[in-house]
Amino acid sequence: MKIVSAKIMQAELPLKVPFIVSYHHYTTMPTVILQLTTDCGTIGYGEATPDEHVTGETIGSVMTALEHYLLPVLSDFSPFDIEAIHEAMDKKMFGNPTAKAAIDLACYDLMGKLAKKPIYELLGGRQQQVLQVPVVISILSPEEMAQQAVEAKKQGFESIKLKLGTTPEADIERVKAVREAVGPSYSLKVDANQGWRDVQTALQAIRGIEPYHIDWVEQPTLADDIAALAEVRANTSIPIMADETVHSMKELKEVIAKNAAQKVNIKLMKSAGLFKALQMTNVAEQAGLTCQIGSMVESSIASFAGLHLTTAKRVIESHELVGPWMIRGDVVAQSYHETSVTLNDTPGLGIIVDEQLVQNVVSKSIIVSLN
Repeated sequence: MKIVSAKIMQAELPLKVPFIVSYHHYTTMPTVILQLTTDCGTIGYGEATPDEHVTGETIGSVMTALEHYLLPVLSDFSPFDIEAIHEAMDKKMFGNPTAKAAIDLACYDLMGKLAKKPIYELLGGRQQQVLQVPVVISILSPEEMAQQAVEAKKQGFESIKLKLGTTPEADIERVKAVREAVGPSYSLKVDANQGWRDVQTALQAIRGIEPYHIDWVEQPTLADDIAALAEVRANTSIPIMADETVHSMKELKEVIAKNAAQKVNIKLMKSAGLFKALQMTNVAEQAGLTCQIGSMVESSIASFAGLHLTTAKRVIESHELVGPWMIRGDVVAQSYHETSVTLNDTPGLGIIVDEQLVQNVVSKSIIVSLN
């Protein structure tokens, strides 16, 4: 059994409301949907949602990488040859984890469908049943963030993450307003997305929010300064989560060696998909770190892939696969829109990609023959 053809589709996913983080303001989310077909006619879906601020990839670079470099190496492989596929992709092209993730996810979707198993059974079996869905609130005024937090609590969500990363003074006011609005025991996390940049600014902000009972602080300093992250971690009582700092096993090992964080946010778009993300969760677990599966605000294709990994690993204590909640133009017939989700035993990703919905958001398609 071999992969014989691919279809690369450039898409633009409209968001219900703008998504505002420290480094960008999104009204739509560019993504690439990948369709792989085997010689027996089985179709698998993958997705690449690039963020040039995190991995350096763009929608154009992903399209080029897939068409001219990565997809051609699949011609001699079965989707079950996942380790060899990653070796071939890495030999052909350095980096580009988001483009590689699209191929990885499509291969896992194919493996599950061909084996008649949900992907989580290929990753170790079901370890978690009910996965709580969080709410992520953009950088807004303290009053707006507090209002959204109250609404999320009323809807039954058990956890909120606040996007921060402006000035310490303004961010402290945001956290204060939200905490006062939702009460003392409601679960709150914060994410600076590197916005505080240096140790001094990060510690000023973190010490200011310490009285408000924050579960953890995500990526308070610049991604490539692990020493700064370690210094912040050593000087605060709030647990620290590394996100943009950790792309691969290399950075994860350095974070562990420098005791730079207690938690790590693993994203399929940073780690080149499920195969390497699973390896990273295993290493993090051995080192005593807990994990989160994050998102670039992807469609249900990549979001469900992350849910399968979360289902299969106890060390993954949370996820932020909130794309299906935030996107107004998803590409599947039915997704999750509740405050929690439990995966069933449908083979592969467990979703039905609606071709008409895909065409509604696709602006460019490329067919690649792998014969």
